[in-house]
Amino acid sequence: MASAKTSLEDVFQSFCSFGEGLKGSAAMDNAKFAKLTRDVKILDKKLTSTDVDIIFSKVKAKTDRKINFEQFKEAVRLMADKKYPGDPDGERKLIDKITAGSGPKVQGVTKTVDSPLLERMTDTSKYTGTHKERFDESGKGKGLAGRDSFQKGAGMAPDGFSGNASYVHGYKHEGTYDKKVKK
Repeated sequence: MASAKTSLEDVFQSFCSFGEGLKGSAAMDNAKFAKLTRDVKILDKKLTSTDVDIIFSKVKAKTDRKINFEQFKEAVRLMADKKYPGDPDGERKLIDKITAGSGPKVQGVTKTVDSPLLERMTDTSKYTGTHKERFDESGKGKGLAGRDSFQKGAGMAPDGFSGNASYVHGYKHEGTYDKKVKK
């Protein structure tokens, strides 16, 4: 059984929500509009990325940074006029190309590498000294609680750091900044 053809609005929504997480978005910015044109491979000598940027600027409101679906349809019409000049069926051809695409593509994603060296370096059971104290028995990090210099208590400065709160050893003018700066 053939799958249902994707509508132009579905493609618009998928690119609007790309990278937005669960909240999604009902509007498309210029970067996602340009990504759409690259991902569905409609750019060529007649319709360049510069043309796409200009068309986006034409259809959006002057003070807005994003376009809604109605403005997107107008942009598709302008791109069709540029890509298929004089062709009365150019808009339909362009819409067919856009809706035939598979949606936003993730490019350049870093692949994980399994190596014995990396495993040995990240095995918390082999840590010694002060580093060992930063992890619990299961190997999960304790966060700030696992660092002596961030624990408040006896012998600690009021700001929670051990010893001299200054990060520059031997700094003699500690605590004088507020006196020098006029409010």
